[in-house]
Amino acid sequence: MTRAERSHGDHMSTTRELRLPGEDELREFVLAQRWFGSKSREVAHFRLLETIPLTEQPLGIAVLQVEFLPGTHELYQLPIGARPEGEWTEGVIAVNDGMAIYDAMTDEDMVRQLVHLIAENTDIATGQGVAEFRSLGPGLREVGTVRPMGAEQSNSSVVLDERLVLKAYRRLGAGPNPELEILRFLTERDFPHIAALRGWYTHSGRLIDATLGIVQEFLVGATDGWDLALADLGEDPARFIARARALGEVTGRLHTVLGSENQDPAFSPEETSAEALGLLTATVDEEIESVFVGLPDGDELAPIRGRGEEVREKLRTLTNVGSAGRVIRHHGDFHLGQVMHTDDGGWTVLDFEGEPARTLVERRRKRSPLRDVAGMLRSFAYAASASELLHGAGAPAGWEHEVRGAYLDGYLHETDTSLLPPGRAAVERLLAVFELEKAVYELRYELDNRPDWVKIPVAGIARLLDPEREPEA
Repeated sequence: MTRAERSHGDHMSTTRELRLPGEDELREFVLAQRWFGSKSREVAHFRLLETIPLTEQPLGIAVLQVEFLPGTHELYQLPIGARPEGEWTEGVIAVNDGMAIYDAMTDEDMVRQLVHLIAENTDIATGQGVAEFRSLGPGLREVGTVRPMGAEQSNSSVVLDERLVLKAYRRLGAGPNPELEILRFLTERDFPHIAALRGWYTHSGRLIDATLGIVQEFLVGATDGWDLALADLGEDPARFIARARALGEVTGRLHTVLGSENQDPAFSPEETSAEALGLLTATVDEEIESVFVGLPDGDELAPIRGRGEEVREKLRTLTNVGSAGRVIRHHGDFHLGQVMHTDDGGWTVLDFEGEPARTLVERRRKRSPLRDVAGMLRSFAYAASASELLHGAGAPAGWEHEVRGAYLDGYLHETDTSLLPPGRAAVERLLAVFELEKAVYELRYELDNRPDWVKIPVAGIARLLDPEREPEA
């Protein structure tokens, strides 16, 4: 009998001893978690879809199906442990037969066991399929210290010995997670500007194929790009201009590597079709219609009020770009909060999951690399205005313009030109399309959530309507 088979036999006997929480108890617990992303939807049922046994102590992973009305569902990962009542108080879901049943993501024993299974490249048979634990490259060994990384959003992450990070995907999607795919692709090609992938665990079977989590290197002493931009704006605004050039170079190298594979269909570049640009135009056009019709009163909206048709016409003009370059796998949710500046002065790119609101199929779709660039350019605009909103000191006149120029200079210097429209003018025309798409989305978001920030997308839309207009501080 192989080690995996023997482990599986041990685990199955323990799983039968673990009485899982009932539907009402799961509902109450899951709905209260930050990583549960559908709090406004009406839940019909919670159903246990699959369990993955991990240790002789009752520790395992439950895959839950949350069913909504009318008939849709989402899948979530819930690590579950059991200890005698009173021995464990954190994340308790229920007490059954004198045992506290709890969310085990904060249980150091479970985390260490997960890493051990990954390091040993273990397979564990389950009721509906198989869980696969895989390692890549050096760095995985027995784990000592385990600490939570910080506030949870859609995932849960813990730091291992201050050298690795285990990220568990709470909401699961059918198929491979783009973060695992892209990190593995880049790690295997020794791309230096990422936190390298060191392992992962997945489930495949009759009911679901899903990526459950990854292990990657931990960046010690790094500062995220958003905090760095705001700090530079408060101390030495010119300093960030040079940093932006370097960030542009890293972005260009990233896209060049992602567009370098011609044999793997999941990564090989493809020509942009006229239909794709037409679909983009139609999608943004619909968003423009819905946002501009109902603009509320307020002076901050004056620069764009009544200009919805003008915005639509600008979009149609910009999409007549001729060759739009090629589409590739890309980051998908690129902004200053997704990059880290390290002690040696370099940039590292993180979080390749893509936009959380999109399905995995959408996030894995190849798109123009300029969508990432547009996301970063919009992030510069946010930093310029947020400095005043958060700290009372705005960016100097022309700062955003200079940062944009430096970033684009660095990007175009390092990017494979076959991925882009021919010439900088054509690049900037297509960039304007993607920036307009982002700014219209931002306008809706800020109107709904942060009215005090609405001037940021308004300024972005106004600049795209009037290209000669200098960005405001």
